Amino acid sequence: GSTLRTSMLNCGEQLPAVRYGEDALSIVARMELIYNEDAVISPVWDTAGQIINFVAVKRDITENLKLEAQLQQAQKMESVGRLAGGVAHDFNNMLSVILGYTAMALEKTDPTDSRYKDLQEVHTAATRSAAITRQLLAFARKQTVTRQILDLNKIFEGMLSMLRRLIGEDVNLIWKPGIGHLIIKMDPSQIEQILANLCVNARDAIIGVGNITIETTMVNLDAAYCAYQTGAVPGEYILLAVSDDGCGMERQVLDKLFEPFFTTKDIGKGTGLGLASVYGAVKQNDGFISVSSEPGNGTTFKIYLPRYVEEQNEIAEESKIIQHGQGETILVVEDEKSILRLISTILNNLGYNVLTANSPKQALGLAEGQKDRIHLLITDVIMPEMNGRDLADLLISFYPKLKCLFMSGYTSNVITNQKVLAEGINFIQKPFSKKELADKVREIIAS
Repeated sequence: GSTLRTSMLNCGEQLPAVRYGEDALSIVARMELIYNEDAVISPVWDTAGQIINFVAVKRDITENLKLEAQLQQAQKMESVGRLAGGVAHDFNNMLSVILGYTAMALEKTDPTDSRYKDLQEVHTAATRSAAITRQLLAFARKQTVTRQILDLNKIFEGMLSMLRRLIGEDVNLIWKPGIGHLIIKMDPSQIEQILANLCVNARDAIIGVGNITIETTMVNLDAAYCAYQTGAVPGEYILLAVSDDGCGMERQVLDKLFEPFFTTKDIGKGTGLGLASVYGAVKQNDGFISVSSEPGNGTTFKIYLPRYVEEQNEIAEESKIIQHGQGETILVVEDEKSILRLISTILNNLGYNVLTANSPKQALGLAEGQKDRIHLLITDVIMPEMNGRDLADLLISFYPKLKCLFMSGYTSNVITNQKVLAEGINFIQKPFSKKELADKVREIIAS
């Protein structure tokens, strides 16, 4: 027999509108209509030794390849980090010499001497180069840090006036602190570096007037979510979300976002090290980053930092109780197939009857003829073809008793600002744990 690895096209799907200069394969890939299979094909022989048929055993390996791609990306970032760190470390040593000797030369030179101004230019250039080198070291996670026990909300409150000056008057800065003490153990300068870089990046994505929202909260990530997030370990995290309603990013940009020297800005307007240094600082503190962005729909950066817990703190046992279903039917609509499968698995294990749809069009087809049988619609907000709110409105026009839960990788504040959801609508933010989903679903169905 022989083994083949092929990419197959799901039939019955409508291709999206063609973009200028885009080939057919790119169009198909953009809609995620391609799946990959591993096939072993063996011949069947008759008694005379002639091949009369073939037997094929096929296995869907789409998710395996995605996990391989995530691992390769992580390995690439580690390799680039080691290279950048080595270069930056050696370059930093040379810059220290340049800065030191230039400073001494300035002290010995009369300010009226024509050489004084020349030495100042050398010193200024070396200082700027040192700043770039520090960012490279941050990306490589090799800069020296002094960790302290910090309340994240208090750190941010002390930075708000500086951040407002940094982003300018045209951009509105919205601060939404989480409840309680959000304690981490980290170098305060790294927190300032992360927040300043993310706010500058958000400001540059906004054309004219816009909003930047900073939110903090505590989240509990379970193994089901961490399986789909490179670098994530189950446990309690302090979440910092920085969102903007700017231009958003294409998938090609997202794939290279944290690579050093990658930038979409014009020459002279960015070094391409801001987000790379954010990545390095977060990784150095055992955290991880996720990014949600769509062209024209803004961007949300989510920074997860391990919550600092003293040994005597304990979690109440009652908080671990997970609410189960009683056979109610739930329609789940999500264009990301891996997330759709994850939610379906969780809800099935909780005792619900689950219908899944990969697009609004498919959801409408499933809902047809299901009058009074669907107890809850769970839908992503931003999807191709139709957004989640429009889908819900359409279904409610046929089934007025239908209850809805919206989900998104964007924060609820950004979704509301974009006029997609009104305040007070049932909403759960990705990523969510099994318990968070279970509690939210039970609460809505029981209401």
